[in-house]
Amino acid sequence: LLPLKPYHLTPYTLHLMSAQFHQEDDFKAKLDAGLWWKIFRRALGMKRYLIPLAIAAVTIAVCDAAYALVTRWVIDGVMREGAQAPFGHYIAVYLGITLAICTGIWVFIEMAGNLSNRLAHDIRRDSFERLQQLEFAFFDTRPVGWLISRLTSDCDRLARIISWGFLDIVWGLSLVCMIAVSLLIMNWRLGLIVLAVVPPLAVIAKFFQKRMLMSARDIRKYNSQITASYNESIQGVRTTKTLVRERENLGEFQELSTAMLAASVLNAKQNALFYPIVTTLSSVAAGLALWRGGWLTLNDSMTLGTLVAFVSFAGMFFNPINSLAQKLTEMQGAQAAGERVMGLLATDPRIKDSPAVLARLAQYRIPDSGDRKGSELSGIPNPPSDIAIDGYPARIGTIEFRDVTFRYENGPVVLQDFNLTVQAGQTIALVGPSGGGKSTIVSLVCRFYEPTAGSVLINGVDYRERSLAWLQAQLGIVLQTPHLFKGSVRENIRYGRLDATDAEVEQAARLVNAHEFITQMEQGYDSSVGEGGNRLSTGQRQLVSFARALLANPQIFVMDEATSSIDTETEQLIQRGLETIFAGRISFVIDRKSVV
Repeated sequence: LLPLKPYHLTPYTLHLMSAQFHQEDDFKAKLDAGLWWKIFRRALGMKRYLIPLAIAAVTIAVCDAAYALVTRWVIDGVMREGAQAPFGHYIAVYLGITLAICTGIWVFIEMAGNLSNRLAHDIRRDSFERLQQLEFAFFDTRPVGWLISRLTSDCDRLARIISWGFLDIVWGLSLVCMIAVSLLIMNWRLGLIVLAVVPPLAVIAKFFQKRMLMSARDIRKYNSQITASYNESIQGVRTTKTLVRERENLGEFQELSTAMLAASVLNAKQNALFYPIVTTLSSVAAGLALWRGGWLTLNDSMTLGTLVAFVSFAGMFFNPINSLAQKLTEMQGAQAAGERVMGLLATDPRIKDSPAVLARLAQYRIPDSGDRKGSELSGIPNPPSDIAIDGYPARIGTIEFRDVTFRYENGPVVLQDFNLTVQAGQTIALVGPSGGGKSTIVSLVCRFYEPTAGSVLINGVDYRERSLAWLQAQLGIVLQTPHLFKGSVRENIRYGRLDATDAEVEQAARLVNAHEFITQMEQGYDSSVGEGGNRLSTGQRQLVSFARALLANPQIFVMDEATSSIDTETEQLIQRGLETIFAGRISFVIDRKSVV
């Protein structure tokens, strides 16, 4: 282990924390009923699991309470009738209760398991869908590990607490109510003595609630940061080794790990105090019942069966309370996950279609290719080929920057009163040093970001009045480091247009001069590209990405330093294919040197 300065955080660690804490610092110090209701409403849509689960919980609670009452009946019966007591009836009743409990347990395991898994599935799906909708600026300040934690552990944690927590809460509240009523009916004075332990238990629970809640949240915070650190380290392992930064990286990681260790130990200590206190109070209640009930029994003011039932109830009474307290603790920890997941689901994309655009889309729009058949069958008209889904012309004739000013969040101004008009068929080379605003211009064209001031117009119409999905469907982008998905070469090219035939895939590869190297591979177009395309050279990955972009037949084509990291031979192949790629399209080429 490396020696670390206490309370010292390196710039790297501070960067990780600043990106994640800004959404996690402003937590409330108590359970948020509104938050839990929002989460529980998702479970209400699964009534076929929720209702049987509730019935099973109540059934088990009734059976648990019935055991003590039946025991009272048996003891008092034997005391009155001796050997003539109806033992057969007693056995039958006990067997009936046992069978009911076994059935209830089977039902709740089946229902709770289904509810938990399906709820986790729905939350993960909705979270992933929302991530797909959010603008690039959202991802600029969230590390990948932070997002992965939301979609995995946080979703699972919420699903478990809703399903199994619902079971425990229904069972616990039902059993507590039945025991309390039974105690007061059998002997209200003795019942009040037992119930007198509840107020101090409530005070103790409130005392521990805030403390356990905050420590549980700290655990989740540091867990997110550790996940992000793992992701950064794995992605940058080559850089780490070439710069011999293993020792420094370990020190930075240890700071996060040590912080999580401290939070975990604190939470464990709080739990280690809370539960023994609850158990002690339970024993006190049982002792009071035995002391006072024994005196009443000796004075013939209470039957022996009633005393046994009282002692049994007194000990049993705090089992559901203990379970409820444990579930409360779990909810305190899960609330941190709930706030993050529900916060993600509630994040409203800053870049989205305006109400006016949505109104026009309602007249024409086919949401996506998968919905095309359904739209036709439902009577929604397909737009003519020369009309886009938002009712405007589908052909992009001009793109105009009109007095555009832009800055990233609270950063410095990147563009100031920028003006540019591009016609269809033109290629614009954006050449200059890093940080000069080249990628910013292209990002604004693609509407990954929107101008801080001024406007970008397509055919004279502000593109904020056009469909976002339609515009981004017209893009073909090739980056300096292209990303290929795990799968075959054919699948990666077809990613540009999923309904493309094999012949169209191969034609796109020929047009960018990628066909020759693909056919020389062991399985040709069916050869695996490996994880992230690691079985291909940089130049080969670049050619595949060109074919993929061309297959989509975009109206706007972007090359973002696409030839800056490849060999001369591959660059010449790309150069020969550029005429085909650029033909009739608006093209933007970003580089430190012009390639046009």
